[in-house]
Amino acid sequence: MTQEELKKQVGFEAAKYVQSGMNIGLGTGSTTTYMVKELGRRIKEENLKITGITTSNITSKQAQKLSIPLKSLNEVDRVDLTIDGADEISDNFQGIKGGGGALLLEKIVARYSKKYFWIVDESKLIKQLGSRPLPVEVVKYGSKQLYHLLKNKGYNPQFRTINSHKKFMTDNGNYIIDLYLKVIAKPVTLAKELDHLIGVVEHGLFLNMVDKVIVGTKNGPKTIDLFQN
Repeated sequence: MTQEELKKQVGFEAAKYVQSGMNIGLGTGSTTTYMVKELGRRIKEENLKITGITTSNITSKQAQKLSIPLKSLNEVDRVDLTIDGADEISDNFQGIKGGGGALLLEKIVARYSKKYFWIVDESKLIKQLGSRPLPVEVVKYGSKQLYHLLKNKGYNPQFRTINSHKKFMTDNGNYIIDLYLKVIAKPVTLAKELDHLIGVVEHGLFLNMVDKVIVGTKNGPKTIDLFQN
């Protein structure tokens, strides 16, 4: 199977957990695109009744094209389930997200969800976090000073750019500084440190959050239940 086939596999599998009457958090990324597409099909062909809460402008546009009813997080009384991808997942099910730049809204919607699922192909499963860059969303004002602070800490920061010169801007109008750490030995400690840096809006460490992981494999989707409260 190709990587795209694995992504489609888990996207369609995750959509099976969605039931009529649910408010569903719709994640961002290439894998969740397949899940959103399948929900659109179910609405059209199976009369599925749901409300989507999106985590990015990109997902909102896709959902609107598929006639998925949408509301903002402020307009609903609950989020029953959020389904999203992940950039990497460690062997103790901690994650890094934000490769698509939507980490802030992704984390907000996830935190206010009753259940939170990740859908990934098996290449995203690793032993220890850090092989992929850790995104840190920062406000523009003072961002260069924050960059130097992170550099002095040895975190190998780089402003995310478009076409190698223009700084990437999130849906919220912020910049992203990617940290190239290689290994994150103490993710909880690092998360707390980043939480307390002035100018940091959010970071891509998603810790102790996920309830279920659906992994695409050549033998079919593998579902891992974590039974978190």
